[in-house]
Amino acid sequence: MSTENEGTAVPPAPSAPPVPVDAPAASAPQASDAGAPTTPIPPHPSGGAQGPELVHAGPAPAYASAEGQQHAGQGGPEGAWPPPQAPGTPLYADGGAGGAGAGGAGPTGVWGAGYQQPAPKPKSGRGGLVAAILVAALVAGGLGGGLGYTLAKNNDDGSSTTVSASDSGGSVKRDAGTVAGVAQRALPSTVTIEAESTNGEGGTGTGFVFDTEGHIVTNNHVVADAVDGGKLTATFPNGKKYDAEVVGHAQGYDVAVIKLKNAPSDLKPLTLGNSDQVAVGDSTIAIGAPFGLSNTVTTGIISAKNRPVASSDGSGSNASYMSALQTDASINPGNSGGPLLDAKGNVIGINSAIQSTGSGGLGGTSQSGSIGLGFAIPINQAKYVAQQLIRTGKPVYAKIGASVSLEDSSGGAKITTEGAGGSAPVEAGGPAAKAGLKPGDVITKLDDSVIDSGPTLIGEIWTHKPGDKVKITYERDGKTHTVDLTLGSRTGDS
Repeated sequence: MSTENEGTAVPPAPSAPPVPVDAPAASAPQASDAGAPTTPIPPHPSGGAQGPELVHAGPAPAYASAEGQQHAGQGGPEGAWPPPQAPGTPLYADGGAGGAGAGGAGPTGVWGAGYQQPAPKPKSGRGGLVAAILVAALVAGGLGGGLGYTLAKNNDDGSSTTVSASDSGGSVKRDAGTVAGVAQRALPSTVTIEAESTNGEGGTGTGFVFDTEGHIVTNNHVVADAVDGGKLTATFPNGKKYDAEVVGHAQGYDVAVIKLKNAPSDLKPLTLGNSDQVAVGDSTIAIGAPFGLSNTVTTGIISAKNRPVASSDGSGSNASYMSALQTDASINPGNSGGPLLDAKGNVIGINSAIQSTGSGGLGGTSQSGSIGLGFAIPINQAKYVAQQLIRTGKPVYAKIGASVSLEDSSGGAKITTEGAGGSAPVEAGGPAAKAGLKPGDVITKLDDSVIDSGPTLIGEIWTHKPGDKVKITYERDGKTHTVDLTLGSRTGDS
């Protein structure tokens, strides 16, 4: 799958409501108006097969799958995957470049047109009698009610059984296991991030407190505009805003770490869970700033695990690969970088991408809203990446040292006959070469995970650390082989 950014402006409501079809003829007053792999990701290819559209939960068009090739943990040639946007692909979930997420308003509801009541039908004598009886009954009911109230008032001796709440709604203590309880604890540690480039472009996303030193974890595409001399701020739910700087960012993982300047001493990091132990059907809680609406809480469940997703900011050069957690919690532009929590309030993922139903989102733009298909980077992977970025400022990627086709197919990840930029398709002395893999081999499994394409293989490799031993299943000349392989490493995005 592929994905893309959110964050386009929402059109205002029409100045007057539409007129309903086939309205009754009789007149009546109308209702009032309503208020990459381990080397740089290659550019878009000129063509290729198209697939469902994924978008970063931030602004930008969505990808579709297309033909190309890319090193699995190496790099890719010109014309490599991901492909151009096509209707139906997930998008990034932040308010990235060009988005109107920063303070952008949400969609405006419109009331229906004024309704004309039909002309009353002639009353028969029987109908008049029924009406008279009803009037009499209402009068009697009114008298009875008044009499009852008078008697109750006269006999009230202060022993009423009515029970009143001891606390107002704002001071009621929420149980820790409820959504309200989780939100009360997590919201103070979640921030709305505004990133602005030197030319004034930018957008809004989300992040959360990672440690007491002031490090905030978010998506790479949320802060990309502010990397080279741009402006970056983080605002807490209590309204306190802090300037921030980018500590490190990983384009391939779509993870970034920023640090607050003059960070407060009372920061409370969110508790990190174990994404490997998450099960389909587990409850989820997402926090973010959809369409610029900060501190928004939504709920859902884990819909699927290990979902292969390739996401993009829409520029064609910044792709990310993940073996994602899928959730139906509502995620929209501006949610990118926000925490996906379990029922106990532990972070199990970072909201990153959403599925888009088409390229023409709200107002005819490329942005679309939630359709119940959101994708999050598993926290076990994001934690490792964040720690690397804090330690060295650069990401470290696992690799097998072979170039694989990025064509979207169900046959597996095929090792190409030519490498990126004329290099060898299998790196001399690399992990794949040591394991005996050759050009033309089709990798169909990594451990127990089924591999149906090059992007799926890359996303699966990146869930591991350099030095991990994995089992590779591949096909050659119609025969299936299995071999053990120790993953290599590469530092940096370039």
